[in-house]
Amino acid sequence: MKLLSLISGVALAAMTVFATAAASAGDITIAIGSEPSTLDPQVRDDGGERAVNDNIYETLMARTPDAKLVPGLAAADPVQKDGTTWEFKLRPNIKFTNGEPFNADAVVASVTRIIDPTLKSEQISYFGTITGAKKVDDLTVDITTNGPDPILPARMYWMKMVPPKYVSDPNFASHPIGTGPYLFDSWSRGESIVIKANPNYWGGAPSIGQVTYKFIGESGTRLSGLMAGELDLITNLLPEFTKQVPKFAAVQGLETSVIVLSTENPSTKDPRVREAMNLAIDRDALAKDLFGGYAKVTQGQLVNPKAFGFNTALKPYAYDPDKAKALIKEAGAEGATVTLQGESGRWLKDRETIEAVAAYWTAIGLKVDVQISEFGEYLNRLFDKAHRPDAIFVANSDELLDADRAVTSGYESGASFASNNDQDMAAESKAARTETDPTKRAAMYADITKKAYDGNYLAPLLNEEDIYGMSARLDWTPRVDSKLIVKEMKTTD
Repeated sequence: MKLLSLISGVALAAMTVFATAAASAGDITIAIGSEPSTLDPQVRDDGGERAVNDNIYETLMARTPDAKLVPGLAAADPVQKDGTTWEFKLRPNIKFTNGEPFNADAVVASVTRIIDPTLKSEQISYFGTITGAKKVDDLTVDITTNGPDPILPARMYWMKMVPPKYVSDPNFASHPIGTGPYLFDSWSRGESIVIKANPNYWGGAPSIGQVTYKFIGESGTRLSGLMAGELDLITNLLPEFTKQVPKFAAVQGLETSVIVLSTENPSTKDPRVREAMNLAIDRDALAKDLFGGYAKVTQGQLVNPKAFGFNTALKPYAYDPDKAKALIKEAGAEGATVTLQGESGRWLKDRETIEAVAAYWTAIGLKVDVQISEFGEYLNRLFDKAHRPDAIFVANSDELLDADRAVTSGYESGASFASNNDQDMAAESKAARTETDPTKRAAMYADITKKAYDGNYLAPLLNEEDIYGMSARLDWTPRVDSKLIVKEMKTTD
């Protein structure tokens, strides 16, 4: 009742922020939890950027709403020519909206740019095997890898194709141009981004004419905007309000929440401390009480249950605060300060989860310094390999549906946001990436996740559902991959 009263109060106060006019027919407004840090589609691993750019840019491969891999800008599924080369045939007569042709040159430029170390792409964990691309003819391109890569087609579902000439324009990061169903219109910093339907889209003009993305980090404000009729779609709908909004939909998504623990920092270097930090967390309570049942306790790993390489032998970490206290005392860590880095508004109940974990750790004798940063700064800290936080919250998404994504992100030393120095595990991660025998590959991932589990390199939390609130006029079925693909949406007016 207290939470309901609080949110209702926030909602009433926030309704004054929204105008009362109904949305124009065929236009929609979407609230996202964070403003994009850039609209360059290849630099940051930023959900706000993706929410916009997934409708402006396209990829060689795509997925259906139920996650089946299908050709996108590619004309057909790729063909593996040899152990390290995949051939892609491209759809003809497609252009970027500035008139540049989409062809093999564009693919080569896109691949070359994102794997260039000087770009420092935060998305590089998706593309760890790719060494380059070569034009065969205007509509044929070879993509090469540093060894056999059984999931190369899935990687190309994530790499957005950029216009070779315009990509060097100073305006590229703020005025995106792609081949997709929508055109960039405007960006009011701190408030909104507007995109409009591309009437010349090769796949046919979409039914939604204009989309306005509003940046609303506070869940109560998003809710109030939906209830006031000023928003058509909100992400991260609070579970306790699913029955009060005009429409809601939930789908078991691909995100796994986790606290990455540094094995090198003084306060978390002792494995007994990291074990205690895992034992201190009541994950069942998080799933049931905080998420209202719209989440499941993860089985001790970052690999998503839907992904190849999920280790079914691992069990959730036990909740044993007494043992956790004893381990902290045994390690001489009573009163030690642990920094817990996080953000607020990007993921469902992110701040609440972070604060709950901090309370669990405080209860076993640690001092927890919770640091909540603006999302751009949070990303800087997440990917800063030189200055790792003691602990950092992440909700990691596995759109590749393969353990390589999670292992490269959170397990492999020196890669993405991993925070350990286990070189043997890193070597096995690299080897697994190019192993073509599925049985051997699965066994290698099982070794990696078991070792990290035993060493408490991570504190995996929950496999979360994606919950959306919708206006009565919006007709849309959420996707397994959490993408907000507007061409799949319709309005009833």
